Amino acid sequence: MKNKYIEQFEAKQIEGKNVPEFRAGDTLKLAIRIKEGDKTRIQNFEGVCIARRGNGVSETFIVRKIGANNVGVERIFPIYSESLESITVIRKGRVRRARLFYLRDRRGKAARIKELKK
Repeated sequence: MKNKYIEQFEAKQIEGKNVPEFRAGDTLKLAIRIKEGDKTRIQNFEGVCIARRGNGVSETFIVRKIGANNVGVERIFPIYSESLESITVIRKGRVRRARLFYLRDRRGKAARIKELKK
């Protein structure tokens, strides 16, 4: 059981953010605020969400994309991070697992995820 002051603090951090519904297998486009010196800019990071973990303020998710020279790049983001400008769900994936770490071993067409049709 958490301290009531900590719960109030966490609730205040969560209330200002609007996070879309997404899960592992979904393709996401993240707008990340990057600070370089005294300037800030927004950089996009687009990839497949391979895992979500935690709950409340400490909830995080892992996004994997294929970068230059077919090198896989994974980043872990806190959902309620100040540096996350926006999260956009590009496509829903049809997967049967909550953790898609097997995608790390796959390349090319073998790493594709079918789209969820509704």
